[in-house]
Amino acid sequence: MQLYRLVRSYVRAVTMTVSPPTPDPGTTLCALFQAAIDAASPDLCLPPHLPPPPRGRTLVVGAGKAAAAMAAAVERHWSGPLSGLVITRYGHGVPCQRVEVVEAAHPVTDEAGIRATARMLDLLRGLTADDLVLCLISGGGSALLAAPAPGLTLTDKQQVGRALLKSGATIAEMNCVRKHLSAVKGGRLARMAAPAPVVTLMISDVPGDDPATIASGPTLPDASTRHEALAVLAKYDIKVPDAVTAWLSDPASETPKSLADLPPGKASIIATPAGAIAAAAERARGMGIAPLFLGSAIEGEARAVAAWHADFVRAVTSGAIPAKRPCLLLSGGETSVMVRGKGRGGRNAEFLLALAIELNGHPGVHALAADTDGIDGSEDNAGAWIGPDTLSRAAQAGIIPRRLLDDNDGYGFFQAMGSLLFTGPTRTNVNDFRAILIE
Repeated sequence: MQLYRLVRSYVRAVTMTVSPPTPDPGTTLCALFQAAIDAASPDLCLPPHLPPPPRGRTLVVGAGKAAAAMAAAVERHWSGPLSGLVITRYGHGVPCQRVEVVEAAHPVTDEAGIRATARMLDLLRGLTADDLVLCLISGGGSALLAAPAPGLTLTDKQQVGRALLKSGATIAEMNCVRKHLSAVKGGRLARMAAPAPVVTLMISDVPGDDPATIASGPTLPDASTRHEALAVLAKYDIKVPDAVTAWLSDPASETPKSLADLPPGKASIIATPAGAIAAAAERARGMGIAPLFLGSAIEGEARAVAAWHADFVRAVTSGAIPAKRPCLLLSGGETSVMVRGKGRGGRNAEFLLALAIELNGHPGVHALAADTDGIDGSEDNAGAWIGPDTLSRAAQAGIIPRRLLDDNDGYGFFQAMGSLLFTGPTRTNVNDFRAILIE
């Protein structure tokens, strides 16, 4: 199955099976990105974590960009009766026979997500202690699994969600607010399943792999508080509807804080950003490239993270950090973008454009940054690619990189350069992947 193409005149399309090793930097970086995606494939990582079938019914529920692929993997490996419903992003569905797949909007909730969540909650009614709820959670589930708290509307949630996305808030801060504005997040979904036990299988897309943060932890106790949610809104000066302020000021908005508040169950993380990066590192070693691991939980403003990576490149090339070359700097995590302009962005495009400016044509350095779900923010690309000639080609084309960065228009820059990376939905999600090849 062809997964991606790198839109660049001298880099050919590559597929899931890139072999033998190639000296071409663009194709090499794409192969490493592929290795990271493969390591987080639900078909590979989910089956070993399936529980034994219960005496009663098995109900599959879940949400996220990988939810449909996870449900399909369950169907292929489950020995007993099965039914249920999962919600995934538009375009990320896969055919399932026994579990219904509904597509909805991400990153801002829409009516389809609201309706699908209501139907899911109906399925949880009337379960017994002999039944089993198998909950499949991956990144993106916060927007897809949507049930406004009492007194709130979809419009209220959309307004807050859009403001958070533009604010530069971290994923943990955004999820703190989301949990306290929801009737289903922060452990509330599991509480609705009682007395049936709940087994949750998660693909992590959050720095640090906190299970309670992945998709806002719908089946796990929540350590954050409504007061912290109010503090996040104040920190980023986010104006919210009066109904949101009133709800967060009400003790009823507090989430379950203890396992004792929820039915019995178990939660397992089946794929992580660190695991995906380790797979890419192993692939690099097989190509004769020495990997240097910078971390899988790097957060911060995209431009600041780019500057830090550029400093690391200079330290390697100057010899301040001894490294056998060719070498590869690998990192993961999730940056944030403070939206100031009106361009088309994506945090990986923002990171790469800032990195290109920082490196200023540094010889022998190539980099790729992309989201492992195949979608950089809300655009149609996964990410992009730069080389030592990126800025010189931009100058020849009359393009001013700093001007586009100031307008948050990384997409526009890389579109003009012909170096956007398109994958389509990968149906997994272990956050961002960054690879810098130093020849």
